[in-house]
Amino acid sequence: MTLSTAVLGSSRWIVAHGARQPVRRRLVCFPHAGGGASFFREWPALLPPTVELWVIQYPGRESRLREPFVDTMSALAGTIAGELEPHRTVPLVFFGHSMGSSVAYEVARRLEARRPGLVRHLVVSGRMAPHRQPVIPTEKMTHRKDDDGLVATLKRLGAHNVDLLEQQDVRSLILPAVRNDYRLIESYRPGPCRPLQMDVTACLGVQDHAIDEDDMHAWAEVTRGRFRLHRFPGDHFYLVPHRAEVLATLADLLAP
Repeated sequence: MTLSTAVLGSSRWIVAHGARQPVRRRLVCFPHAGGGASFFREWPALLPPTVELWVIQYPGRESRLREPFVDTMSALAGTIAGELEPHRTVPLVFFGHSMGSSVAYEVARRLEARRPGLVRHLVVSGRMAPHRQPVIPTEKMTHRKDDDGLVATLKRLGAHNVDLLEQQDVRSLILPAVRNDYRLIESYRPGPCRPLQMDVTACLGVQDHAIDEDDMHAWAEVTRGRFRLHRFPGDHFYLVPHRAEVLATLADLLAP
């Protein structure tokens, strides 16, 4: 079987990695700040054969490099929900990492209101629950740092291939998206919401100094469904060296 990668139909927002038939579940992934669909390109080979991987491609990076950024959560989540809503013949499982967890949550609650049962499970990784979102003083916001400060933040998190950012041409391509996404997540102010009806699973790197385990446990408070917390070795980007373990956990959740 040959795995393919393609933009889905006329939607620039959805990149389908490894489409297969028959499709019983779709795993929809939401990248971290500055991330794109390519971060998940090696995942399909480790997924069950009846699971199709979709990745949300935010504007301003990779295949959408020349498109303007979206810098508010309401605009981003609302647009993504609209792109996913027509695809309701196959149940969806959401996986978000870091900023992507908050985006996935906001999209999930919009879709649950419009199409109950379409999203069966929300998996969040390396991000505090929405009601734990801190109010950061303006002068301490990451998106206001200069380029060196932004790169230093990514290094502390253990970002994938961060050494490439020592090259100025690479910085000019990547850092604008990182800065935009930090602006988006640092201005995110979730309001009171009805609890989700779907199950929620949280994933955490045990050496991730950017997130407190209590903040991950707090995801249990956003749902009336079941909640589980999975711990993995590693830092904020534990899912790179421990990809196989993460995908094994997801495979269990994706079983029909």
